[in-house]
Amino acid sequence: MATAARARVAHLLRQLQRAACQCPTHSHTYSQAPGLSPSGKTTDYAFEMAVSNIRYGAGVTNEVGMDLQNMGAKNVCLMTDKNLSQLPPVQVAMDSLVKNGIPFTVYDNVRVEPTDASFMEAIEFAQKGAFDAYVAVGGGSTMDTCKAANLYASSPHSDFLDYVNAPIGKGKPVSVPLKPLIAVPTTSGTGSETTGVAIFDYEHLKVKTGIASRAIKPTLGLIDPLHTLHMPARVVANSGFDVLCHALESYTALPYHLRSPCPSNPITRPAYQGSNPISDIWAIHALRIVAKYLKRAVRNPDDLEARSHMHLASAFAGIGFGNAGVHLCHGMSYPISGLVKTYKAKDYNVDHPLVPHGLSVVLTSPAVFTFTAQMFPERHLETAEILGADTRTTRIQDAGLVLADTLRKFLFDLDVDDGLAAVGYSKADIPALVKGTLPQERVTKLAPRPQSEEDLAALFEASMKLY
Repeated sequence: MATAARARVAHLLRQLQRAACQCPTHSHTYSQAPGLSPSGKTTDYAFEMAVSNIRYGAGVTNEVGMDLQNMGAKNVCLMTDKNLSQLPPVQVAMDSLVKNGIPFTVYDNVRVEPTDASFMEAIEFAQKGAFDAYVAVGGGSTMDTCKAANLYASSPHSDFLDYVNAPIGKGKPVSVPLKPLIAVPTTSGTGSETTGVAIFDYEHLKVKTGIASRAIKPTLGLIDPLHTLHMPARVVANSGFDVLCHALESYTALPYHLRSPCPSNPITRPAYQGSNPISDIWAIHALRIVAKYLKRAVRNPDDLEARSHMHLASAFAGIGFGNAGVHLCHGMSYPISGLVKTYKAKDYNVDHPLVPHGLSVVLTSPAVFTFTAQMFPERHLETAEILGADTRTTRIQDAGLVLADTLRKFLFDLDVDDGLAAVGYSKADIPALVKGTLPQERVTKLAPRPQSEEDLAALFEASMKLY
């Protein structure tokens, strides 16, 4: 990186760090009394943990047919994508369905990084099929598509935007009963097998948005580490970065009792509630696994121990962020993915430009955590230490810079592209990237520090180059 560019990034990061909001509302810890914030706004006083049942074990996919038999399923939809449909994970699942006499139909037209159009195609298939159960075999794209298909097939008179998050959609609560859905993750990143979230690109606005409701979470997640052996190195890395940011963001999110408004009815309490003592445990445990095993999992495709641990870490982080939420890395990642020009990630067999989700999330992480660290510096320093930093002599006010440097080293060691410029963006794209972040208020408002459009622009600029 040129000296002038490096100095510019350092200057931006120092500005972001110095400009931290020190008002009482944004400098609380859990010791504060919940209820009313000093500003007089009513904030939440409770949090809820919702998670799918999960079953872990090498070869556990063989049980899926018995599970469906136990549920009394008679007409099952098995969803996957074109690539996976030819690989062992799908074959194992189909063999189990056949062996247990379960009638099923395969839908293999899932799009990697789904869009509203690809969701609607799957929804139409599900509505015509009148299925009584679903099996999703794949990564987050497949599981999220299947959740949406199950939801709208169960609520056939709903408009597509009814359940989509506000402000893009209406964000209506889900009150209809859904069919059983068994998720079989084949990547180690999204944690979608544990959450009530389904993400897609809304093509009309060129932004990512989603559906978030506890009602759409899978009935059961079958976490089978044997499936991870089929992942190419860059897929392992980018999936792992999603786990990394899920853990970091949920642990540093605004605490649940500072989130407003306080729901008038439990059905309107959001799935993403803010950091809380239970999610914290899962986030930190997932982060320790990432620190210990991600590099091994990327570098050696036969390292079943490392890949197994990362498969579990994905679920652990999912339990954490599925109830606490994520914040700026994810909020800013959606336009990075949605506005992609010509970049095609290595190891992804797709016919369209693609910045993989995990990569789009992690590229802004050094800038983001420099920006947020003054709110909860102890938490930022704790995570830096878990990721390998020597923090014994670190001043608490330097927590963000230390975490940012630790992340940069971690990413450099794993051959990550050198910032947003390396995936096709320039300074001229920053206004569009900021515009694409603004509708992501469901997650950006969970950042421990509020952000202006100017802050977002500075964060994007600081992320153009990493090293």
